[in-house]
Amino acid sequence: MKARYVIVVVIIIVLIAAMLIKYAFVDSSKVEYVDVFIGVDAAYDSVSEIKTLVDAVSPYTNFFVVGSKGITFNETKLDDVCQYLYDKGLSFIVYTDDHYGQHPSRPWLASAKDRWGDHFLGLYIFDEVGGKQLDRWNYTAVHKADNYTDAGNQYVNNVYGWVQDVVENVTVMDKIQIFTSDYALYWFDYKGGYDTLFAEFGGNYSRQMNMAFCRGAAIAQNKDWGVMITHTYTDVPYISNGTKLYDDMVSAYENGAKYIVIFDSNKNYTHSTLTAEHFQALKDFTEYAHKYPRNSEPTSERTAFVLPKDFAYGFRGPTDRIWGLWEADDFSYAMSVQLGSLLQQYGSKLDVIYDDEVDYYRLGYGTFIFWNGTTVGG
Repeated sequence: MKARYVIVVVIIIVLIAAMLIKYAFVDSSKVEYVDVFIGVDAAYDSVSEIKTLVDAVSPYTNFFVVGSKGITFNETKLDDVCQYLYDKGLSFIVYTDDHYGQHPSRPWLASAKDRWGDHFLGLYIFDEVGGKQLDRWNYTAVHKADNYTDAGNQYVNNVYGWVQDVVENVTVMDKIQIFTSDYALYWFDYKGGYDTLFAEFGGNYSRQMNMAFCRGAAIAQNKDWGVMITHTYTDVPYISNGTKLYDDMVSAYENGAKYIVIFDSNKNYTHSTLTAEHFQALKDFTEYAHKYPRNSEPTSERTAFVLPKDFAYGFRGPTDRIWGLWEADDFSYAMSVQLGSLLQQYGSKLDVIYDDEVDYYRLGYGTFIFWNGTTVGG
């Protein structure tokens, strides 16, 4: 018995030491913030592990996504986690994909603002709606359409209906926002009712192109935008190393993102994947953002590339699709070449918008380059 006891004690000591090593760099002082929400999306169902994560990052973050249905569909766990986030001074949002509006329940939503005030920012409803449309997942907003305009109308109307399924008759909806992250079709996500989109940084897709699409759509439709840094790899270590993570956060910050979030979960949604180097990168970035407040870059110093109305091409390569329904063609190839050239020329000063009943003069871009070769300004 004594031998077994010793073994148990040793195991406990080793586990505690491992946690201390992982979070050893964390100091106890809360940093000051500038005009950016910095945080983590925890997409696994472990209240204790989430609390350990919050303890680690709360000194240098101000935002958190409760991203697991194992938490958000269980209001006892959800109350526990949200109160913990509130007590740590973090703003937070809550994930749901329940079309019936039962998880979290409408009474829970109606009381959330009273309990946690401005710390509760809103709901993260569904996930990657546009990307799933392009990649033809089984559950998409548009299954067939007569033409691009028909597809665009169906997409916007159906996404709007999905969101309303969740929030209909919630009395405090004027006080909370609707979020999601995506890797395509940002323009149409916003039209479908989202207030804030996180452009995903993942795989080997162009970070700058995704920001150009998301930022342009946000500016044109008077919405907010940010970045979700997600998996680069399909297996361990999942996310990029600390140096790349830091560079991605700085890039998002310098491009004007209001939110910068790191996705944290393995592929089975059971545990954290972040390591000490990722936490250090997050801490270093927060210090960078505090040290270098960004200047408000006027839109007049940027260029807008204007695509045809409802031309929902993915721009991820020559075999990408339009609305997930039509194959690439000569026109999509020409648009891809032109966009690539403009990104090389303008870099972070390029946004992408659509020729979609937009008051271009209100937007104030220095130059508009239209899909048909017309250039205005510059």
